[in-house]
Amino acid sequence: MKTPCLEIRYETLVGNTRSVVEFCSRYGVEVWGVTKGCCGMPEVARAMLEGGVAGIGESRTANLQRIRAAGITAPTLMLRLPHISEAPSIVEQFDMSLNSELATIEALNSAAAALRKRHGIILMVDLGDLREGLWPDRVLATAEQVMRLDHIELLGVGTNLTCYGGVIPTEANLGLLVRLAQQVEQMLGLRLRFISGGNTSTLPLMAAGGLPAGINMLRIGEAILLGTESIHRTPWPGTRQDAFVLHAEVIECATKPSVPIGTTGEDGFGGHPVFQDRGLIRRAIVNIGRQDVLLESLACIEPGMDILGASSDHLILDVTHAEHEVRVGDIVSFRIGYGTLLQAMTSPYVCKRIV
Repeated sequence: MKTPCLEIRYETLVGNTRSVVEFCSRYGVEVWGVTKGCCGMPEVARAMLEGGVAGIGESRTANLQRIRAAGITAPTLMLRLPHISEAPSIVEQFDMSLNSELATIEALNSAAAALRKRHGIILMVDLGDLREGLWPDRVLATAEQVMRLDHIELLGVGTNLTCYGGVIPTEANLGLLVRLAQQVEQMLGLRLRFISGGNTSTLPLMAAGGLPAGINMLRIGEAILLGTESIHRTPWPGTRQDAFVLHAEVIECATKPSVPIGTTGEDGFGGHPVFQDRGLIRRAIVNIGRQDVLLESLACIEPGMDILGASSDHLILDVTHAEHEVRVGDIVSFRIGYGTLLQAMTSPYVCKRIV
């Protein structure tokens, strides 16, 4: 095995997708699969579609180009707010996009007119997480202005929660989204196709019976990719948590002190590390580092191995109590969270292997 390597289990992704889609369908909610955590890997998009998602959500045009180049023709949604300079490519490649700025929507309208197309948009509403979205008191006026644009189709309203401010979806905040959608429909005399109630973090509210009636779309990545909900990172029922496994190779293994010797200053990243004195320990170094992974979302699969820290290219483990004797050339496997998935998929130094 070439290392480091991210092993991607196709059938596990299909099964996870199918489980999430079937659960959401009981509540009248359709699922759009989010592939941005995998840099638009076509095999991941294909697994999600095989599992039943209604379309693919992506945040970068380069990622969608990879998906389209693989022959995937499913409906597509631009997740990140478009920037004006890329309006023509957004309209050309995506069926619809999430938006909050009227100036950008007007640019999309001009691009769509030039391409003789119509482009769908979902107006995003900020319900307190303080990432993207119109403040609620601006939704109706903006929707009215959008309806004047000849090449833009207002398809719905949506929100994003948990990603930035950590705000948890509730009956109250999603209920406000539904009421705003109803007001838009009444004012404009139309029926919105989507009321998009967020992402994986909305699933626990749905399971508890608290999802407001009217929410009919979720944009799901983590529950499918990693089999976890995104509030407490607990396993989501009916899914597996091993669709992605990271493998790295031991490049040094020796008994050394657990605390540095000498006067210390900043580490390579400007931090001031604190070390626990464990006495002499068996330390293994594997061939990944901060350039490839996020330490906070990485854990050794084998019991008895602890992550001590990392530099840019080296990950240092305490393997004193490992179940087997660790030697140079051994492969160490890791469970990963969303942060490491994103970095490992982005890193050109980590090979990706579909199983």
